[in-house]
Amino acid sequence: MVKFPKRYLIVILTFVCTSVCYIERVGFSIAYTVAADAAGVNQSSKGTILSTFYYGYACSQVPGGWAAQKIGGRKVLLLSFVLWSATCALVPLDPNRIFVLVIARLLVGVAQGFIFPSIHTVLAQWVPPHERSRSVSLATSGMYLGAATGMLLLPSLVKYRGPQSVFLAEAALGAMWSLLWFKYASDPPSSQHPKATAAGFGESLLPTRGNQKLKVENGGSSTRTAKIPWKRILLSLPVWAIVVNNFTFHYALYVLMNWLPTYFELGLQLSLQEMGSSKMLPYLNMFIFSNIGGVVADHLVTKRILSVTYTRKFLNTVGFIVASIALMSIPIFRTSDGAVFCSSVALGFLALGRAGFAVNHMDIGPRYAGIVMGVSNTAGTLAGIIGVDLTGKLLEAARTADSSLSSPESWRLVFLIPGLLCIISSFVFLLFSTGERIFD
Repeated sequence: MVKFPKRYLIVILTFVCTSVCYIERVGFSIAYTVAADAAGVNQSSKGTILSTFYYGYACSQVPGGWAAQKIGGRKVLLLSFVLWSATCALVPLDPNRIFVLVIARLLVGVAQGFIFPSIHTVLAQWVPPHERSRSVSLATSGMYLGAATGMLLLPSLVKYRGPQSVFLAEAALGAMWSLLWFKYASDPPSSQHPKATAAGFGESLLPTRGNQKLKVENGGSSTRTAKIPWKRILLSLPVWAIVVNNFTFHYALYVLMNWLPTYFELGLQLSLQEMGSSKMLPYLNMFIFSNIGGVVADHLVTKRILSVTYTRKFLNTVGFIVASIALMSIPIFRTSDGAVFCSSVALGFLALGRAGFAVNHMDIGPRYAGIVMGVSNTAGTLAGIIGVDLTGKLLEAARTADSSLSSPESWRLVFLIPGLLCIISSFVFLLFSTGERIFD
Protein backbone atom coordinates (compact mmCIF):
# COMPACT_ATOMS: atom_id res chain seq x y z
CA MET A 1 0.00 0.00 0.00
CA VAL A 2 1.39 3.42 -1.01
CA LYS A 3 1.81 5.74 1.95
CA PHE A 4 0.18 9.18 1.58
CA PRO A 5 3.04 11.70 2.02
CA LYS A 6 2.57 13.95 5.04
CA ARG A 7 3.45 17.05 3.04
CA TYR A 8 0.38 16.51 0.85
CA LEU A 9 -1.81 16.53 3.96
CA ILE A 10 -0.14 19.75 5.09
CA VAL A 11 -0.82 21.39 1.72
CA ILE A 12 -4.47 20.25 1.79
CA LEU A 13 -4.93 21.62 5.31
CA THR A 14 -3.47 24.98 4.28
CA PHE A 15 -5.85 24.95 1.30
CA VAL A 16 -8.81 24.46 3.65
CA CYS A 17 -7.34 27.17 5.91
CA THR A 18 -7.36 29.82 3.18
CA SER A 19 -10.85 28.72 2.09
CA VAL A 20 -12.27 29.30 5.55
CA CYS A 21 -10.50 32.66 5.86
CA TYR A 22 -12.07 33.94 2.67
CA ILE A 23 -15.50 32.60 3.54
CA GLU A 24 -15.16 34.87 6.59
CA ARG A 25 -14.10 37.90 4.55
CA VAL A 26 -16.80 37.55 1.90
CA GLY A 27 -19.31 36.66 4.60
CA PHE A 28 -18.68 39.87 6.52
CA SER A 29 -19.01 41.93 3.33
CA ILE A 30 -22.36 40.32 2.49
CA ALA A 31 -23.79 40.33 6.03
CA TYR A 32 -22.63 43.85 6.86
CA THR A 33 -23.89 45.25 3.53
CA VAL A 34 -27.38 43.89 4.22
CA ALA A 35 -27.39 45.13 7.81
CA ALA A 36 -25.93 48.53 6.89
CA ASP A 37 -28.38 49.09 4.03
CA ALA A 38 -31.26 48.27 6.37
CA ALA A 39 -29.90 50.82 8.86
CA GLY A 40 -29.45 53.52 6.19
CA VAL A 41 -25.63 53.68 6.34
CA ASN A 42 -24.11 55.65 3.42
CA GLN A 43 -21.56 54.25 0.97
CA SER A 44 -18.60 56.19 2.38
CA SER A 45 -19.25 54.92 5.92
CA LYS A 46 -19.66 51.39 4.60
CA GLY A 47 -16.29 51.69 2.88
CA THR A 48 -14.68 52.81 6.13
CA ILE A 49 -16.01 49.82 8.10
CA LEU A 50 -15.18 47.36 5.30
CA SER A 51 -11.61 48.69 5.16
CA THR A 52 -11.06 48.54 8.95
CA PHE A 53 -10.13 44.85 8.70
CA TYR A 54 -7.14 45.74 6.54
CA TYR A 55 -5.64 48.14 9.11
CA GLY A 56 -5.29 45.25 11.56
CA TYR A 57 -4.21 42.95 8.75
CA ALA A 58 -1.45 45.35 7.68
CA CYS A 59 -0.08 45.72 11.21
CA SER A 60 0.47 41.98 11.67
CA GLN A 61 2.03 40.93 8.36
CA VAL A 62 5.70 41.50 9.16
CA PRO A 63 5.28 40.47 12.85
CA GLY A 64 3.54 37.36 11.51
CA GLY A 65 6.52 36.49 9.34
CA TRP A 66 8.88 37.15 12.25
CA ALA A 67 6.80 35.02 14.66
CA ALA A 68 6.57 32.17 12.15
CA GLN A 69 10.33 32.32 11.65
CA LYS A 70 11.05 32.33 15.40
CA ILE A 71 8.50 29.94 16.93
CA GLY A 72 7.21 28.08 13.87
CA GLY A 73 4.44 28.66 11.35
CA ARG A 74 2.47 25.67 12.62
CA LYS A 75 1.95 27.16 16.09
CA VAL A 76 1.32 30.71 14.89
CA LEU A 77 -1.26 29.48 12.39
CA LEU A 78 -3.23 27.69 15.10
CA LEU A 79 -3.20 30.65 17.50
CA SER A 80 -4.34 33.11 14.84
CA PHE A 81 -7.23 30.88 13.80
CA VAL A 82 -8.45 30.49 17.37
CA LEU A 83 -8.36 34.28 17.90
CA TRP A 84 -10.36 35.32 14.85
CA SER A 85 -12.88 32.49 15.28
CA ALA A 86 -13.53 33.51 18.88
CA THR A 87 -14.00 37.13 17.81
CA CYS A 88 -16.60 36.16 15.20
CA ALA A 89 -18.45 34.05 17.74
CA LEU A 90 -18.64 36.77 20.40
CA VAL A 91 -19.24 40.03 18.51
CA PRO A 92 -22.78 41.18 17.54
CA LEU A 93 -23.34 42.54 14.02
CA ASP A 94 -25.00 45.90 14.68
CA PRO A 95 -24.19 48.73 12.20
CA ASN A 96 -25.11 51.30 14.86
CA ARG A 97 -22.43 50.02 17.27
CA ILE A 98 -19.59 51.40 15.21
CA PHE A 99 -16.91 51.25 17.91
CA VAL A 100 -17.58 47.57 18.63
CA LEU A 101 -17.49 46.70 14.93
CA VAL A 102 -14.24 48.62 14.39
CA ILE A 103 -12.49 46.86 17.29
CA ALA A 104 -13.82 43.46 16.16
CA ARG A 105 -12.68 43.93 12.56
CA LEU A 106 -9.27 45.15 13.74
CA LEU A 107 -8.88 42.01 15.89
CA VAL A 108 -9.92 39.72 13.05
CA GLY A 109 -7.54 41.58 10.73
CA VAL A 110 -4.61 41.25 13.14
CA ALA A 111 -5.30 37.54 13.65
CA GLN A 112 -5.65 36.77 9.95
CA GLY A 113 -2.55 38.82 9.17
CA PHE A 114 -0.42 36.09 10.76
CA ILE A 115 -1.91 33.39 8.55
CA PHE A 116 -0.30 33.80 5.13
CA PRO A 117 3.27 34.43 6.36
CA SER A 118 2.83 31.31 8.53
CA ILE A 119 1.56 29.27 5.59
CA HIS A 120 4.56 30.26 3.47
CA THR A 121 6.89 29.32 6.32
CA VAL A 122 5.20 25.93 6.71
CA LEU A 123 5.24 25.21 2.96
CA ALA A 124 8.89 26.26 2.67
CA GLN A 125 9.67 23.65 5.35
CA TRP A 126 7.61 20.86 3.83
CA VAL A 127 7.55 21.28 0.04
CA PRO A 128 10.54 20.51 -2.25
CA PRO A 129 11.42 23.11 -4.92
CA HIS A 130 9.97 21.17 -7.88
CA GLU A 131 6.54 21.07 -6.18
CA ARG A 132 6.43 24.66 -4.95
CA SER A 133 4.41 26.30 -7.72
CA ARG A 134 1.50 23.87 -7.61
CA SER A 135 1.62 23.51 -3.82
CA VAL A 136 1.50 27.27 -3.20
CA SER A 137 -1.08 27.67 -5.96
CA LEU A 138 -3.29 24.96 -4.43
CA ALA A 139 -2.93 26.36 -0.92
CA THR A 140 -3.73 29.93 -1.96
CA SER A 141 -6.48 28.86 -4.39
CA GLY A 142 -8.49 28.03 -1.30
CA MET A 143 -9.03 31.79 -1.04
CA TYR A 144 -11.00 31.77 -4.24
CA LEU A 145 -12.97 28.62 -3.56
CA GLY A 146 -13.83 30.07 -0.16
CA ALA A 147 -14.95 33.33 -1.75
CA ALA A 148 -17.01 31.42 -4.35
CA THR A 149 -18.62 29.28 -1.66
CA GLY A 150 -19.38 32.38 0.39
CA MET A 151 -20.96 34.19 -2.55
CA LEU A 152 -23.09 31.14 -3.36
CA LEU A 153 -24.35 30.14 0.09
CA LEU A 154 -24.15 33.10 2.45
CA PRO A 155 -26.74 35.41 0.80
CA SER A 156 -29.35 32.71 1.40
CA LEU A 157 -28.14 32.24 4.98
CA VAL A 158 -28.53 35.99 5.55
CA LYS A 159 -31.98 35.96 3.96
CA TYR A 160 -33.38 33.10 6.05
CA ARG A 161 -31.37 33.29 9.29
CA GLY A 162 -30.27 36.93 9.43
CA PRO A 163 -26.82 38.61 9.16
CA GLN A 164 -25.65 37.46 12.61
CA SER A 165 -25.92 33.81 11.53
CA VAL A 166 -22.99 34.37 9.15
CA PHE A 167 -20.69 35.22 12.07
CA LEU A 168 -21.68 32.08 13.95
CA ALA A 169 -21.22 29.85 10.89
CA GLU A 170 -17.75 31.32 10.27
CA ALA A 171 -16.74 30.80 13.90
CA ALA A 172 -17.84 27.16 13.71
CA LEU A 173 -15.79 26.58 10.56
CA GLY A 174 -12.76 28.20 12.19
CA ALA A 175 -13.08 26.00 15.26
CA MET A 176 -13.34 22.82 13.16
CA TRP A 177 -10.24 23.69 11.14
CA SER A 178 -8.30 24.48 14.32
CA LEU A 179 -9.05 21.01 15.66
CA LEU A 180 -7.90 19.38 12.41
CA TRP A 181 -4.67 21.40 12.35
CA PHE A 182 -3.95 20.64 16.01
CA LYS A 183 -4.39 16.92 15.41
CA TYR A 184 -2.64 16.41 12.08
CA ALA A 185 -0.07 19.19 11.54
CA SER A 186 3.57 18.76 12.59
CA ASP A 187 7.06 19.97 11.76
CA PRO A 188 8.88 17.88 9.12
CA PRO A 189 11.09 15.14 10.64
CA SER A 190 14.51 14.56 9.10
CA SER A 191 13.40 11.21 7.67
CA GLN A 192 10.93 13.03 5.44
CA HIS A 193 13.69 15.03 3.77
CA PRO A 194 17.12 13.40 3.94
CA LYS A 195 18.48 15.97 1.46
CA ALA A 196 16.73 18.93 2.98
CA THR A 197 19.75 21.19 3.39
CA ALA A 198 20.97 20.67 -0.17
CA ALA A 199 17.49 21.13 -1.66
CA GLY A 200 16.66 24.23 0.37
CA PHE A 201 13.68 23.00 2.36
CA GLY A 202 12.76 20.88 5.34
CA GLU A 203 14.57 20.80 8.66
CA SER A 204 17.08 23.41 7.57
CA LEU A 205 14.28 25.97 7.50
CA LEU A 206 12.81 25.29 10.93
CA PRO A 207 12.90 28.17 13.44
CA THR A 208 16.14 28.62 15.34
CA ARG A 209 17.20 30.40 18.52
CA GLY A 210 20.67 31.93 18.54
CA ASN A 211 23.47 29.98 16.94
CA GLN A 212 22.86 26.27 16.39
CA LYS A 213 24.91 23.50 14.82
CA LEU A 214 23.55 21.43 12.00
CA LYS A 215 24.62 17.91 11.16
CA VAL A 216 25.60 17.41 7.56
CA GLU A 217 25.86 14.28 5.50
CA ASN A 218 29.59 13.73 6.06
CA GLY A 219 29.16 13.74 9.83
CA GLY A 220 30.52 17.24 10.38
CA SER A 221 28.62 20.27 11.47
CA SER A 222 28.03 23.83 10.37
CA THR A 223 26.90 26.82 12.34
CA ARG A 224 23.91 28.87 11.36
CA THR A 225 22.40 31.94 12.91
CA ALA A 226 18.82 33.02 13.29
CA LYS A 227 19.68 36.61 12.37
CA ILE A 228 17.31 37.88 9.70
CA PRO A 229 18.93 40.00 6.93
CA TRP A 230 16.38 42.82 7.15
CA LYS A 231 18.48 45.38 5.29
CA ARG A 232 19.15 43.08 2.33
CA ILE A 233 15.48 42.12 2.17
CA LEU A 234 14.19 45.69 2.29
CA LEU A 235 16.73 46.99 -0.27
CA SER A 236 16.33 44.10 -2.73
CA LEU A 237 14.83 45.01 -6.13
CA PRO A 238 13.42 41.47 -6.67
CA VAL A 239 11.64 41.80 -3.31
CA TRP A 240 10.18 45.14 -4.37
CA ALA A 241 9.03 43.59 -7.65
CA ILE A 242 7.04 41.11 -5.56
CA VAL A 243 5.79 43.90 -3.29
CA VAL A 244 4.49 46.02 -6.18
CA ASN A 245 2.67 43.10 -7.78
CA ASN A 246 1.23 41.97 -4.45
CA PHE A 247 -0.13 45.49 -3.95
CA THR A 248 -1.81 45.49 -7.36
CA PHE A 249 -3.19 41.97 -7.04
CA HIS A 250 -4.83 42.73 -3.72
CA TYR A 251 -6.06 46.16 -4.78
CA ALA A 252 -8.03 44.54 -7.59
CA LEU A 253 -9.09 41.53 -5.51
CA TYR A 254 -10.27 43.47 -2.45
CA VAL A 255 -12.11 46.10 -4.49
CA LEU A 256 -14.00 43.38 -6.36
CA MET A 257 -14.55 41.25 -3.26
CA ASN A 258 -15.96 44.12 -1.21
CA TRP A 259 -17.76 46.12 -3.90
CA LEU A 260 -18.88 43.59 -6.51
CA PRO A 261 -22.05 42.81 -4.50
CA THR A 262 -22.82 46.57 -4.49
CA TYR A 263 -22.09 46.79 -8.23
CA PHE A 264 -24.51 43.97 -8.97
CA GLU A 265 -27.25 45.40 -6.76
CA LEU A 266 -26.92 49.17 -7.38
CA GLY A 267 -24.91 49.40 -10.61
CA LEU A 268 -26.86 46.73 -12.50
CA GLN A 269 -30.04 46.67 -10.36
CA LEU A 270 -29.74 42.92 -9.73
CA SER A 271 -30.51 40.90 -6.62
CA LEU A 272 -27.73 38.63 -5.36
CA GLN A 273 -30.30 36.00 -4.40
CA GLU A 274 -31.86 36.06 -7.87
CA MET A 275 -28.46 35.76 -9.59
CA GLY A 276 -28.13 32.21 -8.26
CA SER A 277 -24.83 30.44 -8.83
CA SER A 278 -23.54 32.92 -11.45
CA LYS A 279 -22.29 35.32 -8.75
CA MET A 280 -19.74 32.75 -7.58
CA LEU A 281 -18.19 32.28 -11.05
CA PRO A 282 -15.49 34.98 -10.72
CA TYR A 283 -14.08 33.28 -7.62
CA LEU A 284 -14.52 29.78 -9.00
CA ASN A 285 -12.56 30.94 -12.03
CA MET A 286 -9.78 32.14 -9.72
CA PHE A 287 -9.66 28.71 -8.10
CA ILE A 288 -9.34 26.99 -11.48
CA PHE A 289 -6.79 29.38 -13.01
CA SER A 290 -4.65 29.50 -9.87
CA ASN A 291 -4.13 25.75 -10.02
CA ILE A 292 -3.62 25.82 -13.80
CA GLY A 293 -0.89 28.41 -13.25
CA GLY A 294 0.81 26.26 -10.63
CA VAL A 295 0.79 23.13 -12.78
CA VAL A 296 2.00 25.01 -15.87
CA ALA A 297 4.80 26.70 -13.91
CA ASP A 298 6.08 23.44 -12.44
CA HIS A 299 5.88 21.78 -15.87
CA LEU A 300 7.89 24.57 -17.52
CA VAL A 301 10.54 24.38 -14.80
CA THR A 302 10.86 20.60 -14.36
CA LYS A 303 10.91 19.95 -18.13
CA ARG A 304 13.49 22.72 -18.53
CA ILE A 305 11.34 24.49 -21.10
CA LEU A 306 11.96 27.80 -19.34
CA SER A 307 14.16 28.83 -16.44
CA VAL A 308 12.52 29.64 -13.11
CA THR A 309 13.06 33.35 -13.78
CA TYR A 310 11.42 33.32 -17.22
CA THR A 311 8.59 31.08 -16.00
CA ARG A 312 7.70 33.54 -13.24
CA LYS A 313 7.90 36.53 -15.60
CA PHE A 314 5.90 34.85 -18.36
CA LEU A 315 2.95 33.80 -16.20
CA ASN A 316 2.91 37.06 -14.24
CA THR A 317 2.87 39.16 -17.41
CA VAL A 318 0.15 37.15 -19.18
CA GLY A 319 -2.01 37.12 -16.06
CA PHE A 320 -1.80 40.82 -15.28
CA ILE A 321 -2.12 42.17 -18.83
CA VAL A 322 -5.25 40.13 -19.62
CA ALA A 323 -6.68 41.04 -16.21
CA SER A 324 -6.14 44.75 -16.89
CA ILE A 325 -8.17 44.59 -20.10
CA ALA A 326 -11.00 42.70 -18.41
CA LEU A 327 -11.11 45.06 -15.41
CA MET A 328 -11.42 48.16 -17.57
CA SER A 329 -14.16 46.45 -19.62
CA ILE A 330 -16.49 45.69 -16.69
CA PRO A 331 -18.54 48.96 -16.85
CA ILE A 332 -19.01 48.60 -20.60
CA PHE A 333 -21.23 45.52 -20.24
CA ARG A 334 -24.60 46.35 -18.68
CA THR A 335 -25.95 42.84 -18.23
CA SER A 336 -25.32 40.32 -15.48
CA ASP A 337 -23.72 37.91 -17.96
CA GLY A 338 -21.32 40.58 -19.24
CA ALA A 339 -20.32 41.74 -15.77
CA VAL A 340 -19.83 38.18 -14.52
CA PHE A 341 -17.78 37.28 -17.62
CA CYS A 342 -15.45 40.30 -17.32
CA SER A 343 -14.96 39.95 -13.57
CA SER A 344 -14.37 36.21 -14.04
CA VAL A 345 -11.68 36.81 -16.68
CA ALA A 346 -10.08 39.55 -14.56
CA LEU A 347 -9.91 37.51 -11.37
CA GLY A 348 -9.02 34.29 -13.20
CA PHE A 349 -5.97 35.79 -14.91
CA LEU A 350 -4.91 37.63 -11.76
CA ALA A 351 -4.89 34.21 -10.09
CA LEU A 352 -2.84 32.82 -12.99
CA GLY A 353 -0.34 35.60 -12.36
CA ARG A 354 0.17 34.34 -8.80
CA ALA A 355 2.27 31.52 -10.29
CA GLY A 356 4.68 34.36 -10.98
CA PHE A 357 4.99 36.82 -8.12
CA ALA A 358 3.33 34.84 -5.30
CA VAL A 359 5.65 31.82 -5.52
CA ASN A 360 8.70 34.00 -6.02
CA HIS A 361 9.14 34.46 -2.23
CA MET A 362 10.33 30.87 -1.95
CA ASP A 363 12.55 31.14 -5.05
CA ILE A 364 14.63 34.05 -3.82
CA GLY A 365 14.81 33.14 -0.13
CA PRO A 366 13.14 29.92 1.03
CA ARG A 367 14.51 30.25 4.57
CA TYR A 368 12.93 33.70 4.88
CA ALA A 369 9.79 33.01 2.82
CA GLY A 370 7.50 33.99 5.71
CA ILE A 371 9.41 37.24 6.27
CA VAL A 372 9.36 38.23 2.59
CA MET A 373 5.70 37.22 2.40
CA GLY A 374 4.99 39.41 5.42
CA VAL A 375 6.68 42.40 3.80
CA SER A 376 4.91 41.97 0.46
CA ASN A 377 1.57 41.16 2.02
CA THR A 378 1.79 44.37 4.05
CA ALA A 379 1.73 46.17 0.72
CA GLY A 380 -1.18 43.99 -0.37
CA THR A 381 -3.04 44.92 2.77
CA LEU A 382 -2.37 48.63 2.27
CA ALA A 383 -3.97 48.11 -1.13
CA GLY A 384 -7.06 46.82 0.66
CA ILE A 385 -7.17 49.86 2.94
CA ILE A 386 -6.67 52.30 0.09
CA GLY A 387 -8.76 50.54 -2.55
CA VAL A 388 -11.82 49.66 -0.49
CA ASP A 389 -12.01 53.06 1.23
CA LEU A 390 -11.23 55.02 -1.96
CA THR A 391 -13.92 53.12 -3.86
CA GLY A 392 -16.50 54.08 -1.23
CA LYS A 393 -15.53 57.74 -1.56
CA LEU A 394 -15.59 57.58 -5.39
CA LEU A 395 -19.07 56.08 -5.33
CA GLU A 396 -20.34 58.58 -2.77
CA ALA A 397 -19.01 61.41 -4.94
CA ALA A 398 -20.67 59.84 -8.01
CA ARG A 399 -23.97 59.56 -6.13
CA THR A 400 -23.75 63.20 -5.06
CA ALA A 401 -23.13 64.30 -8.65
CA ASP A 402 -25.63 62.03 -10.42
CA SER A 403 -27.91 60.86 -7.54
CA SER A 404 -27.57 57.34 -8.92
CA LEU A 405 -25.04 54.53 -9.10
CA SER A 406 -26.73 52.76 -11.98
CA SER A 407 -24.83 54.58 -14.74
CA PRO A 408 -21.56 53.12 -16.10
CA GLU A 409 -19.82 56.48 -15.58
CA SER A 410 -20.28 56.09 -11.80
CA TRP A 411 -18.18 52.92 -11.87
CA ARG A 412 -15.68 53.62 -14.66
CA LEU A 413 -12.92 55.02 -12.43
CA VAL A 414 -13.48 52.24 -9.87
CA PHE A 415 -12.32 49.62 -12.39
CA LEU A 416 -9.91 51.81 -14.39
CA ILE A 417 -7.54 52.27 -11.44
CA PRO A 418 -6.79 48.55 -10.84
CA GLY A 419 -6.60 48.01 -14.62
CA LEU A 420 -3.82 50.60 -14.98
CA LEU A 421 -2.04 49.27 -11.88
CA CYS A 422 -1.93 45.81 -13.49
CA ILE A 423 -0.14 47.17 -16.55
CA ILE A 424 2.43 49.10 -14.48
CA SER A 425 3.08 46.17 -12.12
CA SER A 426 3.63 43.68 -14.92
CA PHE A 427 6.43 45.86 -16.35
CA VAL A 428 8.01 46.25 -12.89
CA PHE A 429 8.09 42.46 -12.48
CA LEU A 430 9.54 42.00 -15.97
CA LEU A 431 12.38 44.41 -15.21
CA PHE A 432 13.38 43.53 -11.66
CA SER A 433 12.27 40.00 -10.68
CA THR A 434 14.44 36.87 -10.60
CA GLY A 435 13.92 33.19 -9.94
CA GLU A 436 17.41 32.77 -8.47
CA ARG A 437 18.05 32.31 -4.76
CA ILE A 438 19.47 35.59 -3.41
CA PHE A 439 19.13 35.02 0.35
CA ASP A 440 20.98 32.13 2.03
